[in-house]
Amino acid sequence: MIAGGALFALLGKDPVVAIRTIFWDPIFGEFAFYLRGQLLVKAGPLILIAVGLSLGFRAGIWNIGAEGQYIMGAVFGAAVGLAMFPTDSRWIFPVMIVAGAFGGWVWAMIPAILKTRFNTNEILVSLMLVYVAQTILSKAATGFLRNPEGMGFPGSRNFSGFPAARNAELIAGSGLHWGGVAAFIAVIGAYVLLQRHILGFQIKLAGQAPRAARFAGVAPTKLVVLCMGLSGALAGLAGMFEVTGPAGQISIDFASGYGFTAIIVAFLGRLNPVGILLAGLVMALTYVGGEMASTNLGLPSAAIQAFQGMLLFFLLAVDLLSNYRIRFLKGRAA
Repeated sequence: MIAGGALFALLGKDPVVAIRTIFWDPIFGEFAFYLRGQLLVKAGPLILIAVGLSLGFRAGIWNIGAEGQYIMGAVFGAAVGLAMFPTDSRWIFPVMIVAGAFGGWVWAMIPAILKTRFNTNEILVSLMLVYVAQTILSKAATGFLRNPEGMGFPGSRNFSGFPAARNAELIAGSGLHWGGVAAFIAVIGAYVLLQRHILGFQIKLAGQAPRAARFAGVAPTKLVVLCMGLSGALAGLAGMFEVTGPAGQISIDFASGYGFTAIIVAFLGRLNPVGILLAGLVMALTYVGGEMASTNLGLPSAAIQAFQGMLLFFLLAVDLLSNYRIRFLKGRAA
């Protein structure tokens, strides 16, 4: 907060007011009732994606392309729902959930298969696929998913006018929708997996001691496919819930950077599902408070993003200083 305050002061803003606007006003301020609901809206996809990423990170599998998997989940889910417009059936939304998870899984399988078959670098492949997904998103918004009644403007039909496929609030005014429920389920499932299941033990062992994992019979190929698949499916679910809920439609600017921010959330939560839940809420607070600061104080959005990055930067510094100590030594004679 001190470093962030210094950054805001350099931009000519009162650092105390800026910090208060980001961290205090969304919870206890004048419009706190509405903004608390927005916290759940922002935290849901971050937590859902970060939980999936953390499983791979624990195993030493670096999926950096969750943003692309998030986009493809939204495209697959929206395409299935819009294909059934205007049918009114209770099965449409569950089918869209499956399609969204499938879209993210398929996109994650590309770097997974290339990694296991040709030993390619999953970091580079998954990251480059983000740009491919963004191109497909642009094509969907302006082409095959464009609203035929939209007067030629880019963007799909709005799901607010398609109740059977809409991800509406479960409790009015709370901000809680099925994406938030899925995030909580993912946290519980990941915790049980890591703490109570042999697969969770294999994931942790592969990341901490790869040689010991091989001696214990852990199959690296299966682990790569499993972890990449899980993280891709969860990212795809986040995209599907977002496009049918808060975003409301497929648009050119649908990609919001959640897939990249979730990497910060995963490490802020120390790759622990419960920690990720708390870190996701904190990061969502910086989103909501940051938007308030941008509107009320005129802070540039880039400054808020830099402040979010500082959270991870200082966490890494704390990790370093927990293992090493700074000592000042007097110069010794040659």
